[in-house]
Amino acid sequence: MVSLLKRAKRWLVLGHRWLGIATGLLFALWIGSGLVMLYVPFPSLTEAERLVRLRPMAWDAVAVLPDEALVRAGEARMPRSLDLEMRGDEPVYRMSAGDGRRITLSARTGAPAGPVDADAALRLAGGGPGASVDRVERDQWTVTARYDPLRPFHKVALNDAAGTELYVSQGTGEIVLDTTRFERGWNWVGAVTHWIYLTPLRARADLWRDLVLWISGIAAFTALTGLVLGIWRLRLRRRYAQGRITPYRGMARWHHLAGLVGGIGLTTFIVSGWLSMNPNRWFTSLAPPADLRAAYAGADNTVGLDLAKLREIGAQAPLGLHLARIGGHWVTLGLDRAGTRAIGDAPDAARIAAAAGLAMAGARLEGVERLVAHDLYWSPLASGTLPILRLRFADPAATWLHVDPGSGEILNRLDRSGRANRWLFTALHRLDLPVLVGHPPARDAAQWLLNLLAGVLVATGLIIGWRRICLKAGAHSPLPACGERAAATSSSARRGGSRG
Repeated sequence: MVSLLKRAKRWLVLGHRWLGIATGLLFALWIGSGLVMLYVPFPSLTEAERLVRLRPMAWDAVAVLPDEALVRAGEARMPRSLDLEMRGDEPVYRMSAGDGRRITLSARTGAPAGPVDADAALRLAGGGPGASVDRVERDQWTVTARYDPLRPFHKVALNDAAGTELYVSQGTGEIVLDTTRFERGWNWVGAVTHWIYLTPLRARADLWRDLVLWISGIAAFTALTGLVLGIWRLRLRRRYAQGRITPYRGMARWHHLAGLVGGIGLTTFIVSGWLSMNPNRWFTSLAPPADLRAAYAGADNTVGLDLAKLREIGAQAPLGLHLARIGGHWVTLGLDRAGTRAIGDAPDAARIAAAAGLAMAGARLEGVERLVAHDLYWSPLASGTLPILRLRFADPAATWLHVDPGSGEILNRLDRSGRANRWLFTALHRLDLPVLVGHPPARDAAQWLLNLLAGVLVATGLIIGWRRICLKAGAHSPLPACGERAAATSSSARRGGSRG
């Protein structure tokens, strides 16, 4: 038994040593890039940014009713939503087909609004003197699958002081993304590095996921073995010679002590990061699946707006309308610079609950709660929208639906596994805890402290790893200084009683 324990300990030491050498640089990159991501998120087009660029709706030019637009779309089943907004000087209806395609029809004639060319994209983006246009199928900022129905793009560089670039869908004419020089530059050392988000790799979603799972899994094992060894070699009672609590000297001593202080934080970050990749599909997605959204929309029904009513509503919606079907009834939402707001027959909690009950296939509704403040499972880091309705169901997965009471939109689905993931990833990796999220400076300070402690641990590990490599290559290295440093390190470790 003693022999087996010694053998296991030796393999633990060797495994941690060489895996640490192999992954040490990754740890350093993850720490640095994670701190960048606290302040510079991955580029996206927020709803507020989208609305700012919309032109005021030309209500007098609208000649096609919403019901007629739905018929002209030629889809076997009505879409769940319908948008009326401007595309340049043309009012258009936009909708998503069941297969994900985006359909755009002229609200003046009802005819399909065809693809836009480079000149049209330049006008839609508001490009001035010096602006340029490039055609892009997929690049670093549009790599994910959610952009697939909108490809290809015209990338319009506005030639402004911020270095703004707008992505206009060639098929629909929608502005779908904006980036600035600041965002692009910092994201190369932030999210792109942190997520290993290189375009040729990320474009192959399954390959990217498998690679990140393996790399982060090996890194998690390395961190865990280091934490185990650090505690194992610590002596608070039967101390080492000269009353030391660690057997190491020199840089190894600093690495051991840094691991005791920062190792838990580093291990937590790495393990929770690995869990974020959803190994073995343990956690369900927060995004409601398409069949649930379709069931929530309910049976096909007519919108029932004539031109007079449409223009009357339009007086309250300077930028257009968003029409959403909930439980077979259409809800009208007006668009202005501040966002969306219900006009007329707004969805109430009873209608939302009835539609959600149909979507959940008859699962018993245990309760409806209106949240006016964030709590453990609804954080400003996730959305920030308030108030919201939380609908709890007694299905096998103990599902919760979070719904915007103003629009009736399902914001997310949170089942038992999602609530576990909220603690195992969101809380641990992002420090998404009410006491910290409610005080952003405290959360930033906690992030910096934990990452700096982890940084000391990683830096000392990198130095030890470099010296170990020099030691192994000493006989063949043309650099005597490297060999001398490695020999000194080896001598120091032997004096400290370390066999690792």
